[in-house]
Amino acid sequence: MSPLRSALWAETLKALRSRVPLFTALGFCLMPAMGGFFMIILKDPAAARSMGLITTKAQLTAGTADWPAYFGLLAQATAVGGAFLFSMIATWVFGREFQDHTLKELLALPTPRSAIVSAKFLVVAASCCLTTVLVLALGLVVGHLVDIPGWSPALMRSSLVDIAGAALLSIMLLPFVALVASAGRGYLPAFGWIFLTIVLAQVSAITGWGDWFPWAVPALFSGVGGPRAALLGWHSYVIIAMASLLGLILTYWWWRDADQAR
Repeated sequence: MSPLRSALWAETLKALRSRVPLFTALGFCLMPAMGGFFMIILKDPAAARSMGLITTKAQLTAGTADWPAYFGLLAQATAVGGAFLFSMIATWVFGREFQDHTLKELLALPTPRSAIVSAKFLVVAASCCLTTVLVLALGLVVGHLVDIPGWSPALMRSSLVDIAGAALLSIMLLPFVALVASAGRGYLPAFGWIFLTIVLAQVSAITGWGDWFPWAVPALFSGVGGPRAALLGWHSYVIIAMASLLGLILTYWWWRDADQAR
């Protein structure tokens, strides 16, 4: 068995035996459920008027009770929720070795450190992709159960691009989370990084510079703030690709050359 396959098998077992990916997936599953709840309210505003401000909040969030609005909610939830929940997965995968005090044993194995890092990134990417597929599948079930209008195969294809694109862009930014969790030797520095980038993404989007800030691009891609073509340019995707590559290089470098005395 190759070093990468051995490391990937070990990381997969860790993920399967842990509750973190499960709880993260359950947290993501709340998004289509809440979207379905908003659709129910918007379908019958008169009946929901007795619920106070819930109708107003639902209208501000979704607008109308139809499939385009519902898919828009799912795409935005994937981008905004992915910035936090996907980062939680990366933080756990790279930070648990320090939290569990298993780093010395891990580095003492006759396995290249590059294989260990690659296996961790593959597990993170697979977990995030599976979670996105689960959310999309659950969203389709909820949408059909609520019986909202406006369904079409063309809309499904375009919405799939929105959701998958928002998830992919969020996943591409996870190497920096892995770097901070590794260099910070645990969860807390990575949590601080997550909240910092979320706040800066909000500020950059509000000030009109979101297309130049990588961590704001996934949300803008999903439709938060307006049409994608008006918010993003080719430079936005180049910047996010460069940020992803830089994060990967620095993470591999840290695991290979940084001081691992602790």
